[in-house]
Amino acid sequence: MKESASLFFPIRGLRYHVRHWPAPGAPKLVLLHGWMDLSASFQFMVDALRGSWDVYAPDWRGYGLTDWARADSYWFPDYIADLEFLLDRISEGPVNLVGHSLGGNVATLFAGVRPAHIAQLVNLEGFGMAPTVPAQAPKRFSRWLDELRDPPALRPYEGFAGLAARLQKNNRRLSKEKAEFLARHWGREEGGKVLLRSDPKHKIVNPVLYRLEEAMACWRQVAAPVLWVDAAESDTPVRIGVTGTQLAERRACFANLEHVTIAGAGHMLHHDQPEAVAAAIERFLG
Repeated sequence: MKESASLFFPIRGLRYHVRHWPAPGAPKLVLLHGWMDLSASFQFMVDALRGSWDVYAPDWRGYGLTDWARADSYWFPDYIADLEFLLDRISEGPVNLVGHSLGGNVATLFAGVRPAHIAQLVNLEGFGMAPTVPAQAPKRFSRWLDELRDPPALRPYEGFAGLAARLQKNNRRLSKEKAEFLARHWGREEGGKVLLRSDPKHKIVNPVLYRLEEAMACWRQVAAPVLWVDAAESDTPVRIGVTGTQLAERRACFANLEHVTIAGAGHMLHHDQPEAVAAAIERFLG
């Protein structure tokens, strides 16, 4: 495996961890992980890159080795602001940005808000969410208040082997070797158990409804070429309630977009087919 180093930066009151696979003088590539994930998740894809890339992957706030937020909820705009200040630390010019799932949603919005900061953009299974209507607000606020009173918890595991087994149960394509690697990064030992390196507050529902029209307005401002990558066996669009027609409408917001589908992969396509994903990214980036 390619070796990485840990960098730490003060970002908006938090100690932020950034995993760095260094290649001095090579083009910069910034990787953004998804919900309940962390930067080490990209190791297999980074190993599959054939070219020389100076790769940076932050752990979002509340994940991995980055500080947990001090508030009792996590707010999506904070990811966009964190990325702005992180890029100030990483690069003096436009970067090549890759985001998976939550990271893809952050990346596409940021690229519309700060188009001059992005050279090329790769969106891995970052679809946005199902449209909402104002009538959903009372129930959503009520649920949020209930969850603040009774916060969710993350289950403990019987050692790293137990966590690895759970990862394989969640993803049948994941090999035992990969699952054991991920478990060592995703988990931490505490009181004889292994807990995820994730703040349980990430599971509290967002009281702010997803406003699709605002997201689409940002996407229409993206100036960089975009590679939209989805997985042939992903159930995520169905699970979040986004139809094929709606996905096509979202892709149409980007002025310069290429769409590819990775065969033999589910939502965690960078785990399932890291070589194919890396090849698609490198071909696109040129």
